[in-house]
Amino acid sequence: MRTYVGHQQAVSVDEFVELALGTPVELWLGTEGETDEEREARQDAARDILADPDYRSLPDDVARIAAEVIEAHAPELFNVVPLARPARRRRSSRKGAAA
Repeated sequence: MRTYVGHQQAVSVDEFVELALGTPVELWLGTEGETDEEREARQDAARDILADPDYRSLPDDVARIAAEVIEAHAPELFNVVPLARPARRRRSSRKGAAA
């Protein structure tokens, strides 16, 4: 099965998200091992993008996409198996004074 966003084919999950958002995922999430300077530059770029009128709806779009993914995969995401409960111990009541 092929997945398209607009007229472009997404061949991986990361590519699908990038095409759906219009920006690379790393811009928002960062990369492992990035320096403080790289992080600042990435965040500045993200702020510039969010200031662009074409991307003002991006936070809402991300929330919508996340909700759609959760809805589509809810059975797998929330496949909760109840754990066996340990047998309850009954406390014996001792009547009388402690020695």
